[in-house]
Amino acid sequence: MKIVKEALAGTLESSDLLVKVAPSPTDTLEVMVQSEVIRQFGEQINKVVRETLEKMGVTAGQILVDDKGALDCAIRARLQAAVLRGADCNKIEWSRLS
Repeated sequence: MKIVKEALAGTLESSDLLVKVAPSPTDTLEVMVQSEVIRQFGEQINKVVRETLEKMGVTAGQILVDDKGALDCAIRARLQAAVLRGADCNKIEWSRLS
């Protein structure tokens, strides 16, 4: 799956996150994570982001995650929503989103 247009999901409220996706000019996958709790949970946040992108089959795009202390389930949900919007996906493979 490739990101073909810019898309957003989430908010910058406490305990939430904002995910921005955009097409990659180099046709690679670039992930950037910013978080207020990066020192304590940065490894886990990155793991959840990478696993979610892998499950969805995302191979190219720019992904920016601006975390404000969200739980793993919120990270997954926001990332999935942004990717599906940005990939302009008409057919959703629901089994990949679990």
